Amino acid sequence: MRFGILGPLRVGGEATVTAGRDRTILAMLLLQAGRIVPAEELVDAVWEERPPATARAQLQTCVSRLRRRFGTLGLPPELIVTDPVGYGVRTASGDLDAEVFGDEVAVARAAVATGHLVDGRRHFRAALALWRGPALGGVAGRSVRGRARTLDEQRCTVLEECVDVELRLGNAVDLIDELTEAVERHPLRDRLRGQLMLALSAIGRQADALVVYRDGRRRYVDELGIEPGAELQELHQRMLAGDLVAVGPRRTTTTPVRGLPRAISDFTGRQEIVANLLQQLHEGDTQVHLIDGMAGSGKTTLAVHLATRLADRYPDAQLFIDLHGHSERTPLTPVAAVATLLRQLGIPAEQVPVDVEDRLALWRTELSNRRALVLLDNAASVDQVAPLLPTGRSCLTLVTSRRRLVGLDAGRPVSLPVLELNEAVTLLGRVAGPERVAAEPEAAAEVIRRCGFLPLAIRLAGARLAHRPSWRIVDLVERLAGARDPLAEFAAGQRSVGGAFALSYAQVTPSAQRLFRLLGVHPASNFDNALAAALAELALPDTRDLLDELIDANLVEEPRPGRFRLHDLVQEYARRLLAQPAWAAERSAALERLLDHHLHTAAAIADRFETAASLYQLTRPIASRADLVASCVEQGRAWCDENRTVLTALPRIAESEGFLQHCWRLARACWGFNYERGQLDDLIETHTVGLRAARQLGDDAAIATTLNYLSAAYYRLGRFAEAIRLVEEALILRRQLGLTSAVRTTLYNLGSLKAANGDYRPSMRLFQEALELAPPGEDLAGLANLLNNITQTLLNWGRYGDALRFSRQHLLVSRQISDLRQLSHAVGHVGSLRHRLGDNEPARRLLLMALRLKRRIGHRYGEGEMLNELGVMEREAGRPEEAAALHREALVTMIDAGDHVGQCGTRNLLARAIADQGDRPSALDLFRRVLHDAQKINHRYEQARALDGMAHCLRSTDASAARAYWTQALALFRQLDVPERQKVRRLLTELD
Repeated sequence: MRFGILGPLRVGGEATVTAGRDRTILAMLLLQAGRIVPAEELVDAVWEERPPATARAQLQTCVSRLRRRFGTLGLPPELIVTDPVGYGVRTASGDLDAEVFGDEVAVARAAVATGHLVDGRRHFRAALALWRGPALGGVAGRSVRGRARTLDEQRCTVLEECVDVELRLGNAVDLIDELTEAVERHPLRDRLRGQLMLALSAIGRQADALVVYRDGRRRYVDELGIEPGAELQELHQRMLAGDLVAVGPRRTTTTPVRGLPRAISDFTGRQEIVANLLQQLHEGDTQVHLIDGMAGSGKTTLAVHLATRLADRYPDAQLFIDLHGHSERTPLTPVAAVATLLRQLGIPAEQVPVDVEDRLALWRTELSNRRALVLLDNAASVDQVAPLLPTGRSCLTLVTSRRRLVGLDAGRPVSLPVLELNEAVTLLGRVAGPERVAAEPEAAAEVIRRCGFLPLAIRLAGARLAHRPSWRIVDLVERLAGARDPLAEFAAGQRSVGGAFALSYAQVTPSAQRLFRLLGVHPASNFDNALAAALAELALPDTRDLLDELIDANLVEEPRPGRFRLHDLVQEYARRLLAQPAWAAERSAALERLLDHHLHTAAAIADRFETAASLYQLTRPIASRADLVASCVEQGRAWCDENRTVLTALPRIAESEGFLQHCWRLARACWGFNYERGQLDDLIETHTVGLRAARQLGDDAAIATTLNYLSAAYYRLGRFAEAIRLVEEALILRRQLGLTSAVRTTLYNLGSLKAANGDYRPSMRLFQEALELAPPGEDLAGLANLLNNITQTLLNWGRYGDALRFSRQHLLVSRQISDLRQLSHAVGHVGSLRHRLGDNEPARRLLLMALRLKRRIGHRYGEGEMLNELGVMEREAGRPEEAAALHREALVTMIDAGDHVGQCGTRNLLARAIADQGDRPSALDLFRRVLHDAQKINHRYEQARALDGMAHCLRSTDASAARAYWTQALALFRQLDVPERQKVRRLLTELD
């Protein structure tokens, strides 16, 4: 290993780094290997509360010295990487002892979870052997010690886990010295002290074990003033009572009964569930366990596996009966089931009473003195199960059912989920062959995904592969992907996934069956109460009752209150039911209700959050279920977040099903949400579908609206030519329709796009035309939007005096209409302009006020603008570190907003701040990246600023290159007619 931190710091074997600051920096980098550690964090680690003014420069010197030290030790200096944010150490697998430690522990835990204790012990010991002492011993500093203590804590935890395994393997005698030393080092760790007590007790030294407890109790009382933990006290009580002494099996005069089915040899996964059940059984707080789950989830397999593992605890009888609760046969009555169970116990048929009560009494009597395990499989109901439960305290009953037996007072329930990915891969390998799965891991994962991680489906898919050795796994994937009826592919003989679902479906009421079918029209597996009520045309309380019935039947899951989910294959079954010709009319009506519900809700939420200027283009349909819409609107944007994938999918579904009006209206209703969240791919996809539908309808007004809002996404992406083309088409259509207000809106949108592309004069002509169309004293919301765009254009163009005049007018109108969004824009513009005009203190106050407003309304792009303006003020005041921090924060908001131009502009400002900190190489790298990104979107202003920044970085070291970059920047600034051209021209003159 190249690096060691599990003990004194090591680099390249035995060699160490001796310089104190270098050791601290390298320790911090290795503690966070593989990621960039911000420079601020490194400075804090070295100097804590009192960093010198030259801390950044000294940090660079330390890093350079570390790189040279790496070279002398035979390590590549480039293992330490530089980033605009800070520094990092690049490590490969096996380079860092802490990472090797983590890998070994993960392997050990996995081995223990699957019952491979010897392998688990070996890997735990390999992990612990890596430690040479306390983590990073000898490296001082609060930051390093805090992180090192976390590693030390992990070591103790792993030691405790390892000791648990050793005790289970019977290695108590070998643990005494190690545990004694560990308890001396960590006297207040209950688990270690308890393990030492158990080890001493296991080798017959109960008196010593009790002394260990008394010593620990004294320390707790003396040092902390409290008693030891409850678990340690309980262990002490059990030792005093002699409960830990092994007790041999009781003798019985009855003949043992072995009625369990054969457990499958390839039982896979469920380790945590099995462990929890075994723990509960060990604690003995309940003698009845209820295992429910959807069809095909492996309930019976799990129960038989668990019963087989527990068989030795119940030597007198192990009974099994299929109650046929969900099968093609009629469910067994309790009387019939008891007769079968009594016969398994060896009671002759002629001795089984005819009277129901007498028969049940005989059943309870026979089990009263037996240590028996009873597995009641495939139960239909509480009424079927309750009479069969043994009353003897030495009996264990396991019950499986597709229904949740919520009315059964006795018993602890566990609902069986689908498999985890690693469990599912293992299961597929055991059925189809591990070599085949290992050879095609991606195809295997896709098969599992299409099986919905359902054990039955995975077994059936694996069986198809096992019986077709010539198939590759990818062949099965292609077959599943192209299947007209995916459920038909999961069948083998009499076993099929669809058949299993059909039996569950048949067990619920007709009303619940109808709701289940209707859920098949929903494009996502997750939904809420309101959606279900809308589909079924029911009141919310009635819908909730039906959902409860479906949940109890394990056809629907409720991962959290009020939020429901269908398993992928269950949803496919619901879709298949609804696709039957008999339900065609029901499906079409449900689909329209689905589209209406989302359209009405999204439009109502947009009505609350969009600006007044854009709302007039929003269609507000009257909702037939206003109660459901209102319940969703209360959630606000959170509802949109929760249903994002559905809202994106619905326009495509509406188009394919012929609901063309819904296509463009849904896209428009979701525009504000997608635009603010920076979900531009969703915006483009929905509006492209909406535009196609509007054109098919021949609705010019809808076409123009969709074009207008689609252009907004291209604007954010910096694709100005495309955005301008769309808005120009919308302008033509709106002029033809004579929609004066819409024409005015389109004019200022087009003006903003021209300005963003650097065409300021044409932009101002479009704004002037829009102003001339504005009716005096009317449409103040539209006027506020127009004034905002004019101010922004003049600000970017450098016409500060005119911009300040328009911004003040914008501020007055925004206050008049009480539009918080427009007010935030206006305050921000006034603050930016006061800054540009040299009024820094009032500018700062205004910018901070605007920042608070933009955060309040969730305007991420505007938040970034204000942070950048404040950052420029910090840099101009000689505080480049503070400036860089603000620009980095702004960059996060621009990335969230999905604005490519904003990202270029922010990185340009960040690079300038980094250069002012003295790190010109890093700044130059960042300017080059911005130039590349700005060229990709053809944004001339940010290209020019990047070229200007590169020239600044090189002027003292490469005057020729600086001259070339400034020449290119000047040409672009002249094209744009912006104030920067004068400054660059002066710099070129000075350079000459």
